[in-house]
Parts: sequence; structure tokens; C-alpha cells
Amino acid sequence: MPIQFNIKFLAAFIIGCFFLYSCENDIKAIKDLDAKKAGVEEAKMVVVNYSLGGRKKAVLVSPLMFRVQEAVPYIEFPKTIHVDFFDAAGLIESKLDAKYAKYKENESNVFLKDSVRVINILGDTLYCNELNWDLKKTGAEFYTDKPVRIRTRTQIIDGIGMEAKQDFSEWHIIQPVGFLKVPASQFPN
Repeated sequence: MPIQFNIKFLAAFIIGCFFLYSCENDIKAIKDLDAKKAGVEEAKMVVVNYSLGGRKKAVLVSPLMFRVQEAVPYIEFPKTIHVDFFDAAGLIESKLDAKYAKYKENESNVFLKDSVRVINILGDTLYCNELNWDLKKTGAEFYTDKPVRIRTRTQIIDGIGMEAKQDFSEWHIIQPVGFLKVPASQFPN
């Protein structure tokens, strides 16, 4: 019996070594797989409520969000972002839409790009391709040095560079390049 036991043990040992040897993984492939997912959190159908002093200030909605933990951490919204901003009474005072946003947590700055649009309660609308939203600035939270178009009820103004309050009630175009006055009855929709 001891010989039979040794043969079974030896056979199991050889088969085990064979499996261990054949299941070896490529170290580079493992590192590449690990590098792709390290420090990235993903969330779908995101709704974020911002409040200050117990009052709702904004509601952000996005279908996809990535939170990336790198030397400089950031949050990315690669498939659109929509934000409703609220006044002290809890009513919507402005809305923001963009196809892409990147929030740098350490800087409290959101970079928006691709079809950026901000609308206030009067219907004044900002159109641009790049906009910065600095949460630390007061009175000029939105700014850009790129081309902008602002449409009011009676005029269209084009320019380069702009600063505006977050509620878009006040804005300033740095370098106006075009102004078109349009009667309200003929204004394009």
C-alpha cells in the first residue's frame, strides 16, 4: 500500500505542476489590465445635489461620470452634463448644458466644452465651445477667452472672451466683434 500511495501522490504532484506551469500569466498583460482600472470609479445616471447653508444651490445630472484618482484628482463627465441653478427661494435661475465637463477637485474649477449653453430666467442664452466655471469666484464664475455668442430677446452679440455671473443675470464680453439688433417678432427660435 505505501507504494500505491506514493504513486498516486507522485501522479497528483506531477499533474498539479503541469497545471501550475500551463496557467502562467504574462506579467505585462497583468500590469496593463491593472493600469487601466487603477484609481477610476465609474457611475451611471448621476444626480448630484449641491447645497450651501441648507439651501439647494444646484442639481447636476449626467448619464456617466468617472472619478479619477491621480496626482491631480478629477471628475469627468464624458457624455453630457446638465445643471440647474437655484435662487434663495428655490426657483431655477439659470441652466447649463455641455457635452463634456471635467472638474478638478483641488482647484474647484469645471472645464466645459462642446456645445456649451447657459440660459437665464429671461431667456438670455450664451453659446460657446469652451467655458470655465470657477466655484471660488464670486460674480464672475463663468469665463472664457474663446468665441462666444449671446442671444437676448432683441439682439445677438458675438465676441471673443466673456465673464458672467453664475445666474447669467450679468455678463461682459471682453472683445465684441458683432452686434445684430432683431425685432422680437422676427427673432429666430
